[in-house]
Amino acid sequence: MRDLALAASSRQLAEDCTAQVAACERGDALMFVPAVVIWECALLSRRGRVDFRRPIAAFFVDLFSNAAFQPLALDADQIYLADELRFNEDPFDALVCAAARSVELPLISNDGDIGASGIVDIVW
Repeated sequence: MRDLALAASSRQLAEDCTAQVAACERGDALMFVPAVVIWECALLSRRGRVDFRRPIAAFFVDLFSNAAFQPLALDADQIYLADELRFNEDPFDALVCAAARSVELPLISNDGDIGASGIVDIVW
């Protein structure tokens, strides 16, 4: 699973994020991956903006083979909340924040708009 930390980017993840991924790899933590993140990753991969080194489905099948990484389904309540979150024009940002709020957990992100919004706690 180490390639989770670097799969989508050549940038190093911040120390706190790397520690979170390592805790999941050891089985000491659980990380939810919102369904909208999977879709956004697929779109970014199609456009050549990220390289998962394999088809997107294979990447996430590998990721979710570790029980510490769990997909988080998109539901109507998340969509309603995302519609209320108008801190920028990116619908993915709103849906990801709504997902994090739905499980009352911090979000791993270095997105400046999300951090500045104060809508969710950020780990980065």
